[in-house]
Amino acid sequence: MSRPQAVPTVQVSNPRAIVTEWRFAPGAETGWHVHGHDYIVVPQTDGVLLIETRDGPREKPLVAGQSYAGLQGVEHNVVNASPREVVFVEVEIK
Repeated sequence: MSRPQAVPTVQVSNPRAIVTEWRFAPGAETGWHVHGHDYIVVPQTDGVLLIETRDGPREKPLVAGQSYAGLQGVEHNVVNASPREVVFVEVEIK
């Protein structure tokens, strides 16, 4: 299945952190990836993400302003399962 790609925009990259804005059109995905750093996601919009993992998919509701954290080594594909654009800011801690 071919999906559109989410659009990352790096806002800050320095020796201590990487801050990236992610914009997902409906159905857009990041592609499979492994996180090289611990990270914090700060949703800018409400929506639902489909998190595809090797153990199977799960849904992650997003609420604007309600952050969550993930750990280095997480492997997944993130897909916008909402009918509208979803935006979040990801802060990776080096």
